[in-house]
Amino acid sequence: MAGRRALKAVLIDLSGTLHIEDTAVPGAQDALNRLRKSSVAVKFVTNTTKESKRNLLERLQRLNFDLQEKEIFTSLSAARSLLEQKQHRPLLLVEHSALEDFTGIDTSEPNAVVVGLAPDHFDYQTLNKAFRMILEGAPLIAIHKARYYKRKDGLALGPGPFVTGLEYAADCKATVVGKPERTFFTQALSDLGCSPSEAVMIGDDARDDVGGAQNAGMLGILVRTGKYRKGDESKINPPPHLTCDNFPDAVEYIMKNLDTSH
Repeated sequence: MAGRRALKAVLIDLSGTLHIEDTAVPGAQDALNRLRKSSVAVKFVTNTTKESKRNLLERLQRLNFDLQEKEIFTSLSAARSLLEQKQHRPLLLVEHSALEDFTGIDTSEPNAVVVGLAPDHFDYQTLNKAFRMILEGAPLIAIHKARYYKRKDGLALGPGPFVTGLEYAADCKATVVGKPERTFFTQALSDLGCSPSEAVMIGDDARDDVGGAQNAGMLGILVRTGKYRKGDESKINPPPHLTCDNFPDAVEYIMKNLDTSH
């Protein structure tokens, strides 16, 4: 890399990068504290639709991560913005614990289908209801389309297969609001006063975290924790700027190789 790239912001994925369910990635808290001692802005960007921002914050604080609610930008926030902008009344296929992020949104007589990760709602009856609404003209909004994610007991289906099933059946295309959409990354950076060329994304998902960030003009660092599987780095073009073992190694690289001194 020619010279040290000026860096103003680091976007960090949560699940699979800093923690897996209720277990922190070893050394991640100290690495985050080290990053905060530099002058870069830090933001946590997540496609999680399993829990509200408040629940997520509480989980991370229990694991001794130093962060505040205003530093978290989720695909639920992005979906809410879209619903407000379009004045849609959604049928919300999201986990009960995520519903509070939609408080105040009118869901009576729904005219749009919103799909997040909602194992309890992915039954034939509910999906068929969504399918019929889409056939009658309701837009299909995917909070994200991840194929799978990492749980303690192994990999698990994400919302992507269910969104794709509805697209296939109703012959339509979903509007996707979370990672890897370019607008998700630009929205996340919007209040940090920096351009994508001055930001780095760290995540465990080659396509959604790293590929999405790099398509938006950022550098992407892939970590081999969480959902990472051998060979993931070759699934995107251009490949990740860097692939390293874990979040502490990514921070080490940033501190040594990028200019964080503004």
